[in-house]
Amino acid sequence: MNATTDPYADLHQSYGRCLRDKAFIGRFYEVFLASNPDVPAMFAHTDFSRQRMALRRGITMAIFHAGGSRVVERGINEMGGVHARDGRCPVPHALYRDWVESLLTVVREADPEADEALMARWSEAMGVVVDTFKARDGAAAVRPGPAQDGARGLFSRVVQGLRPRQG
Repeated sequence: MNATTDPYADLHQSYGRCLRDKAFIGRFYEVFLASNPDVPAMFAHTDFSRQRMALRRGITMAIFHAGGSRVVERGINEMGGVHARDGRCPVPHALYRDWVESLLTVVREADPEADEALMARWSEAMGVVVDTFKARDGAAAVRPGPAQDGARGLFSRVVQGLRPRQG
């Protein structure tokens, strides 16, 4: 997939503009944590330095996923498993709306080129990943098998980094 075939090239560019603001990801968490009284408890024991990096990569994967890229399929499936009802960090479906709205708020603040058309595209693309997660929620969480014990892709390494260290 390249810029001429990526249906969400405009979002990748917008996201790049957002990330020029070093406070973008932190600002997202400020907005998201304030968006719903149920959200702060979900992050009570979170290492935010790792979480910010996971979100940064997760948004990139979400944009590629919305565009139909199969390259991120495994990572999206794993992320959906983590946030599924039976996952390690379950997310109630109602909170996905707050997550998307928080992201849109911060994109509007950070991207000087954000207009209504671009924001509608952001909403559309994030809706694709939310729908994927909701559909995935009924399935069992992804459990790595013996053949997957090594480096299992970018998102797997991020997720492994977020797990509390044992012993």
